[in-house]
Amino acid sequence: MAGLLTVLLNWRSAEMTLQAAEAALVALDGIAGALVIVDNDSGDGSFQVMLAEVQKRGWDKGAQAVRVLQSGHNGGFGAGNNFGIRAGMPDGSTPDFVYILNSDAFPEPDAIRALLLHLQANPTVGFAGSFIYGDDGAAHRTAFRFPSIASEFEGQLRFGPVSRALNRFVVAQPIPQVTGRVDWLAGASLMMRMSVLQQIGLFDEQFFLYFEETDLCRRAALAGFPTDYVVESRVMHIGSVSTGMREWQRIPSFWLDSRLHYFTKNHGVAYSAAATFSVLVAGLLWRARLLIQRKDRGDPPFYLTDLARHALRAIFAKPRNTAQSRPSVEG
Repeated sequence: MAGLLTVLLNWRSAEMTLQAAEAALVALDGIAGALVIVDNDSGDGSFQVMLAEVQKRGWDKGAQAVRVLQSGHNGGFGAGNNFGIRAGMPDGSTPDFVYILNSDAFPEPDAIRALLLHLQANPTVGFAGSFIYGDDGAAHRTAFRFPSIASEFEGQLRFGPVSRALNRFVVAQPIPQVTGRVDWLAGASLMMRMSVLQQIGLFDEQFFLYFEETDLCRRAALAGFPTDYVVESRVMHIGSVSTGMREWQRIPSFWLDSRLHYFTKNHGVAYSAAATFSVLVAGLLWRARLLIQRKDRGDPPFYLTDLARHALRAIFAKPRNTAQSRPSVEG
């Protein structure tokens, strides 16, 4: 058995995950493959609830052969999805394509097929992702350029002339109106060619949360397999249900860890330090403007302080296990 393997990651959101699975199954109708729901060690009975519900609804005997698996360890978004990908198809075969879907994302009936058809028609494309919109109907920015020193400076400075001069480095691109090439996409609805994953590897599990899709898409691009944004694939995404990002009062250490790991891994220690320095300089200039202009600061409290302290710890402190500072989330 080959075809498409859909991976749905759950952490303490069993009811919503089942709703996402239901929407996915509608969108998967007529597509050869299987769906695996991975409980990322929720510890709240989610696994048992979802397993019983899948059996009750007969999904385990359906055309998509839905399985519910327990990861046994919450290593984060990438690790949880890797667990599902490594599980493979129910018969033990390797899928041709892998589709990852957030537990708070709901594909429209043709959304998954549009991604699959795009990859089948474009064999040099590695990954394909969807047009994402919120439960209010507003489009989300999910098409991005790879981060750089220039983008870090521009993003913090927030000054029109500089932003225009550095336009080609701005990370968050305008929402694409047509299907086309991007650097990387958010992983709420992302289809990947399995042969590419076999060549470049799965998600880097050192990223607990954030930057893991950026890193994976970059590795694919460097191997000659770019990422495309497919406007015909439409997915509604509530967002931040498990991460609690909307309620952040301070930048969590796992975000800072992921940012540092991304820059250091992909560009080296000196580049990473320069990227952080550019944020600090631009951030201070921005805050100087706020003394005379009434604007939203745009960052959580103590953002620059937390970033600077984290960078200094990385330079001077011994390696430490940050697992205790990480929330248990699936993405």
